[in-house]
Amino acid sequence: MRYVFAVSRDGYEASFARLKKRHPGRFVYMNKHNDLTVENLRAIDARYVFFPHWSYIIPANIYENFECVIFHMTDVPFGRGGTPLQNLLARGIEQTKISALRCTRIVDGGPVYLKSPLSLHGSAEEIYLRAAQIIEGMITTIIRRRPAPQPQRGTVVTFKRRRPADSNLTRVHSLEQVFNWIRMLDAEGYPKAFLETAEFHLEFSRASLKPGRIIADVTITEKRKR
Repeated sequence: MRYVFAVSRDGYEASFARLKKRHPGRFVYMNKHNDLTVENLRAIDARYVFFPHWSYIIPANIYENFECVIFHMTDVPFGRGGTPLQNLLARGIEQTKISALRCTRIVDGGPVYLKSPLSLHGSAEEIYLRAAQIIEGMITTIIRRRPAPQPQRGTVVTFKRRRPADSNLTRVHSLEQVFNWIRMLDAEGYPKAFLETAEFHLEFSRASLKPGRIIADVTITEKRKR
């Protein structure tokens, strides 16, 4: 019995290494969406296909033929949809749950295997690293216990995927919001919170909220050279 560990961003290498050591010969790493094919998964003989962080659409012929487990950073059915971390912090939410779901045709609407609490303190990069450790434990639990996923219950709240333009700090109106905007985008591969003048583009990172002020790093570039 073998398991696929499919990720589309860095930060999960250590988790995969520990899972592979804990289950010798059982785990296969996959980080290219072109490799996610029915033929490859059949050749692997995958019992579960785990998606700790996957930015691509999972084709129907994959989730209909294999048990695909996705990990979503909200307490579903609240927060279905794109960029969950950013949408949570934009709402001022500091605690959430990671939901392990079976992938179905309904985006983030599949039945739930289990949930684990997650603190949203720190930068986005810190939160993703924390989430990776939690997801690693959830994968181990699913392998050991093989829980039957249960239908979601409650009111559905769907998040809209955030766009790069949504990172503009002119959209926020308090120091707490500015702080959340900066830290929720402070991770590799995400468009940083920014401000613009007629000539310059200013990107912010490494924010620290102090009484009455924010201390942060800023990168300033000329707009004409971007």
